[in-house]
Amino acid sequence: MTRIRPFLSHGAGLVAALTVAFAASSAIAADPSWLDKDLLAKAKAGNENTLTVYSSTNEREGLPLWKKFTDTTGIKVNYVRASDTQLMARITVEKRAGQESWDIIQTTSLKKMPQQWLARMKLPLAKEIPERARDKDGRWIGVYANYNTPAYNTKLVEKASLPQTYEDFLKHPEWAGKVAIDFSDEEWLYAMYKHYGENKAETLVKSLAKTLQPKLTRGHLAMARSVGAGDYAVALNNYTNLTINVVLRGGATDWWVLDPVAVFYGQVGINSKSPAANAAQLGANYLISKEGQTQLTTGGRIPVREDVETNPPGVMKRFQGKTIIPVLLDGKESRAWNKKFKDIMSTR
Repeated sequence: MTRIRPFLSHGAGLVAALTVAFAASSAIAADPSWLDKDLLAKAKAGNENTLTVYSSTNEREGLPLWKKFTDTTGIKVNYVRASDTQLMARITVEKRAGQESWDIIQTTSLKKMPQQWLARMKLPLAKEIPERARDKDGRWIGVYANYNTPAYNTKLVEKASLPQTYEDFLKHPEWAGKVAIDFSDEEWLYAMYKHYGENKAETLVKSLAKTLQPKLTRGHLAMARSVGAGDYAVALNNYTNLTINVVLRGGATDWWVLDPVAVFYGQVGINSKSPAANAAQLGANYLISKEGQTQLTTGGRIPVREDVETNPPGVMKRFQGKTIIPVLLDGKESRAWNKKFKDIMSTR
């Protein structure tokens, strides 16, 4: 609250103080960029007072993000957090039972879903998102970018000894059994094949599996935390933003960039059968807004908006000059590459 001190003999000062106070209160009351009043009015008129959000973003990041949405709109959010795989399985079961309970989904697997399950979105802020991070049919829009890079524990590995190519990993047989990679990293494998060519990539990845004996983990955030805690010396691949998340919380870890860099997106989509369609559009618009993506950077997420700085600043400079390979696999492609990944890792 702004306190105005009375001026008994300086009327001009009183006017100035009141003007400043009024300006400050107006700034506080200003609507955020994502708040479409027509959508909010339609949501209220339709009694769309609750939104169910399925998300793979951990609660420490997701709950504060959606609290700001609720504080602004009055629309309550039921936040259901699980892994990409668990969310896809849950949605499939609900679909078969005819008991769908989600309105918004925010995860990395929307391209892999039957696309008719997702509504075609026409969000007010969609044009502010780069075209590369938008589905041409409007079924999903990128919220944050998942760049794939290796990571290491700074207490167990000297920065000077880090491999400068994936071939250089083969010079570190002493890391055998101390390296981790997620069991579902088909996007990374796809990028390796695109970059090296099929024969060279397959030979290299099989050699990496045999030399390093990587542990197959479940969950990229859990792996990032394990590397930060020293359970593993190196992550052969992980999502850069999750390594940053652990760094921001004091973990003994860091990341470095090797060619190729796979990138795909944490995406937002809306249930085509959502009973809260207006509230869902408003929620999705919030996620792609400058305010929403700025909030996500507090946990290290890398925004897709070009007007939002990373946290810490300058993250994107580390990717300059590197080979960035966008990966957007549909369901059939994902299953094929996941099988290839498992087959190669089983030969170690």
